Amino acid sequence: MVQISLTFPDGNARQYDAGITPAQVAADISTSLAKKAISASVDGKHWDLQWPIPADAAIAIHTMQDTTQALELIRHDLAHVMARAVQQLWPDVKVTIGPVIENGWYYDFDRADPFTPEDLGAIESVMKEIIARRDPVTTEVWDRARAVEFYRANNEPYKVELIDAIPGDEPLRMYWHGHWQDLCRGPHLQNTGQLPSDAFKLMSVAGAYWRGDSKRPMLQRIYGVAFRNRDDLKAHLHMLEEAAKRDHRKLGREMELFHFQEEAPGMVFWHPNGWTIYRQLEDYMRRQLTRAGYKEIKTPQVVDRKLWEASGHWDKYRENMFITEIDEEHANEKRTNALKPMNCPCHVQVFNQGLKSYRDLPLRLAEFGSCHRYEAHGALHGLMRVRGFTQDDAHIFCTEDQIEDECARFIDLLSNIYRDTGFAKFEIKLSTRPEVRVGSDEVWDKAESALEKAILSVRNDYTIDPGEGAFYGPKLDFKLTDAIGREWQCGTFQADFNLPERLGANYIGPDGEKHRPVMLHRAVLGSFERFIGILIENYAGKLPFWLAPRQVVVASIVSGADDYVAEVVTALQAAGIRAEADTRNEKINYKVREHSVGKVPVILAVGEREVAERTVTVRRLGEKQTEVVTLEAITSQLIEDAKAPDQR
Repeated sequence: MVQISLTFPDGNARQYDAGITPAQVAADISTSLAKKAISASVDGKHWDLQWPIPADAAIAIHTMQDTTQALELIRHDLAHVMARAVQQLWPDVKVTIGPVIENGWYYDFDRADPFTPEDLGAIESVMKEIIARRDPVTTEVWDRARAVEFYRANNEPYKVELIDAIPGDEPLRMYWHGHWQDLCRGPHLQNTGQLPSDAFKLMSVAGAYWRGDSKRPMLQRIYGVAFRNRDDLKAHLHMLEEAAKRDHRKLGREMELFHFQEEAPGMVFWHPNGWTIYRQLEDYMRRQLTRAGYKEIKTPQVVDRKLWEASGHWDKYRENMFITEIDEEHANEKRTNALKPMNCPCHVQVFNQGLKSYRDLPLRLAEFGSCHRYEAHGALHGLMRVRGFTQDDAHIFCTEDQIEDECARFIDLLSNIYRDTGFAKFEIKLSTRPEVRVGSDEVWDKAESALEKAILSVRNDYTIDPGEGAFYGPKLDFKLTDAIGREWQCGTFQADFNLPERLGANYIGPDGEKHRPVMLHRAVLGSFERFIGILIENYAGKLPFWLAPRQVVVASIVSGADDYVAEVVTALQAAGIRAEADTRNEKINYKVREHSVGKVPVILAVGEREVAERTVTVRRLGEKQTEVVTLEAITSQLIEDAKAPDQR
């Protein structure tokens, strides 16, 4: 028998017969490890305990304490167990695929009748029964002909189609969870009893076309979530409850901020309250950019295809662009234009006007640029995913040796803005070259090296996201964390050695010769629309006073106070406070409740006593306590509260 050497994480190696399984290795180490083992890593690949190891390798045995591997297996096995439960309850249902996704899994089923909430409860009950049985999970490798024959005999046409779509002639791996069988690459747990029966929940049902093709059958997709223990599940479900309460679409209606309609899908109709938030944020960003040395510009929204061809967007990004054709006067053919999906090619045109010297660099050009990108209708999601949006965009034209300093400056700017808007924590990811890209590998090597060096000069806690760079260059993505722990990718900093070359940008160096600048693409918010959606959800609508669209409502308790209400509103408005009057013939408790739903930060109640004493009763959103203060005192306090963070 051929001997192989297996090296463990501590550096020690042991000799075994070729073909030994990780389960046997775990048993050789100790009985307790054999009981706790759930999978292994063999040369960095996640490995089923039943799979033989053919050659020398590095090996690590995993238990439920290894979070990444444990969650993958739990969610993967639960997808199989759920499919088994569905077919146990409804034997005529046909199964398709069930991948692991973030926080859980889904499985697509072909069933004539729609699944109901009661059905999900029944499926969960059967799943728990299967887990309690501790059925063994076994695997075999079959040739294709045998697998196809098996699925045809069992009337599973989707599995046959999946096999036909797998390239090559390699054998297929089959898994059994008890008596129930599925085609799967694995790995899996060793028995159903290793699954935590109190740490999963079936969440919802949605429609999904087979293989994403609208011409194919519509299937039913059941989603589930799963964790290692009940406490983690409870925490996740609590987060979902909080997220539902904070949904910016719901709060947008309650606060009268914006709406969408089918005549302009993915385009925002801003209402006065929502536009107030937008303008406050824009004014704040403009002040920050001015202090940071940016020069604001404005470029056209409709641009001839020739520029998009030159920049590479026409070839690499056209499917996401809105195209227009115009019959130009006296032209022999129609002129093809596109609404700009991004601002960068236009900013190069501004740079290219006139001769630039190395003394002009770095040149920082900023634009609140209105962009349009085609997103599939089903992908649109309130303010978070739209077709028309405004970027807080800027491009820095600099020399290669200025990248490091510009990166540091940008991270400092971004840190201040995130802190001012309520996000103290953010992470950085370095996204490297994608499969579809422009430019040579040599240029990409230089760009990625420059960006990595720049980020290392500022901080070293970053991760690499392979293949996720823009088609023209690598980038740093900045992911902030909101009040309930969700991550949002907003800011970006991208090094581009390609676009200046393609669009003929140059500057005169100290040697009197022409040189290509490096173009740094950067944004802090990403888009105003999406960032405002994130702000609304982060604060659950209770925006900081400086951003709140309706800052103060002065509400009368009795009709005799109406004149004083008007006086208070006038005084506050003169001080720059967004104040309004509520003198309706309604009880004060009704008014307070209504304006609290609208997330008004401060309600000033005025009755006979307040009129006589020239005071107001102050109620702040979320507080039960009230206080009586003079008009002068509350005005002074609110003037300070209304200042943006950069003006305090």
